[in-house]
Amino acid sequence: MSSGGAEDDIPQGERKTVTDFCYLLDKSKQLFNGLRDLPQYGQKQWQSYFGRTFDVYTKLWKFQQQHRQVLDNRYGLKRWQIGEIASKIGQLYYHYYLRTSETSYLNEAFSFYSAIRQRSYYSQVNKEDRPELVVKKLRYYARFIVVCLLLNKMDVVKDLVKELSDEIEDYTHRFNTEDQVEWNLVLQEVAAFVEADPVMVLNDDNTIVITSNRLAETGAPLLEQGMIVGQLTLADALIIGNCNNQVKFSELTVDMFRMLQALEREPMNLASQMNKPGMQESTEKPARRENPHKYLLYKPTFSQLYSFLAAAFKELPANSVLLIYLSATGVFPSGRSDSEGPYDFGGVLTNSNRDIINGDAIHKRNQSYKEMHCLHPGDLYPFTRKPLFIIVDSSNSIAYKNFTNLFGQPLVCLLSPTAYPKALQDQSQRGSLFTLFLNNPLMAFLFVSGLSSMRRGLWEKCQDYLRKINRDIAQLLTHSRSIDQAFLQFFGDEFLRLLLTRFVFCSATMRMHKIFRVCREFSLCERESVRRVQRRATKMITGLGNLTHEDRF
Repeated sequence: MSSGGAEDDIPQGERKTVTDFCYLLDKSKQLFNGLRDLPQYGQKQWQSYFGRTFDVYTKLWKFQQQHRQVLDNRYGLKRWQIGEIASKIGQLYYHYYLRTSETSYLNEAFSFYSAIRQRSYYSQVNKEDRPELVVKKLRYYARFIVVCLLLNKMDVVKDLVKELSDEIEDYTHRFNTEDQVEWNLVLQEVAAFVEADPVMVLNDDNTIVITSNRLAETGAPLLEQGMIVGQLTLADALIIGNCNNQVKFSELTVDMFRMLQALEREPMNLASQMNKPGMQESTEKPARRENPHKYLLYKPTFSQLYSFLAAAFKELPANSVLLIYLSATGVFPSGRSDSEGPYDFGGVLTNSNRDIINGDAIHKRNQSYKEMHCLHPGDLYPFTRKPLFIIVDSSNSIAYKNFTNLFGQPLVCLLSPTAYPKALQDQSQRGSLFTLFLNNPLMAFLFVSGLSSMRRGLWEKCQDYLRKINRDIAQLLTHSRSIDQAFLQFFGDEFLRLLLTRFVFCSATMRMHKIFRVCREFSLCERESVRRVQRRATKMITGLGNLTHEDRF
């Protein structure tokens, strides 16, 4: 029978099913490819496009479920094609998380990625002589690993890494490819990322306990009744990573990863929303605010960074705060200057697409000019027209020490040490100690105390003690008569309150610890009022030090 005759034998209803499926498949691909053309910054422009894309993929997913037998027989639908649709929906949820900072969408992405693995949608790909299909499978694994890292599902990550390693080995053995080195680099990056934490928490059977560092219900110290603090809300955050040689995976450095988790609440499971994945159109507003919106910028150029800053500044709601987190290599002035302005002390490095050779930036072709790829303190002055909370983790953080408040708006600048003791410098690739204190202060405390592991029971006991320290630091700050009022204006926001108390804890720990006494290049915070709080907190921190050494092994 000719192909034309065979086609004529297909019932009209089944032929329409195949036609409708092809239409939905083409439309979904078209909309998905259009996502990359959406502006990366701004919170409004992309929502309607995402909604249309979700709608089409929802219809496509339901359609292939309802008409699976017809599509198998008449269209030749293969399992890897179903997996590709599920993978795209997972990507949509992940990018929706990036756009909204709502961690619950990570759970939805995980559900689809996990279903692909459990149902072996990609299992037959290796039997086909098509390397591009295998690459689709490898990319699926890489995306799944990112989502699992963000959800702290480290056991799943280890299984996925092993499976990915086997897949890469099979891929490079079967096909003479040029991307073998790139995929092996992916394996090395994720392995280093998983091992970045310097301290392990162990069960009694020596299995590793996975801890989460997102804000829990009891995470931030509560405000005392009648306490007068500001009503500002953290609405937007720029998390910028541009440290040379720091461990990273999928354009996310360890420092960026830790800071984004410090600015998120624990995710909640969303009810199944296959009617419209990722979209919540309920007229009822949530009972409480969730996470501040975040932009994650890995090695941005100066122009890119400034564009995102301008967009975030423009869209910042009233009575809200913009947070800027800079984890970047320091840029130092080339020589002595006659003036001491906001452009005379250097700053932190931004990326250059042209002036990078073997990973090292070319500093100063002409020593008489300032580094054009440096973010100077003065570059941030225009954004002090609104409440601004700055964290600088850099070897030249001291450049931001005398940050001028030109407009009288609330302004706080938390600065890292500019140097660390030699014993800790070798750990810089695994992330900054300063950022670790802001993300997981107990782990950072144990690390500087020379502990690499701790039993779970003692860990939980120390966490309870640390929560008490945070409460006491919060009381010291709010009861101080000499404290800068900017601190209190930010203190009404849970995330900022926790960052401030952790900063005081970090500063006091470093100032009293013996290994830091020979390294006095601190630029943590030079305000006398905060130093008084640090001195009063030392007794509590000494108690934590005694507690952590109860169970050395």
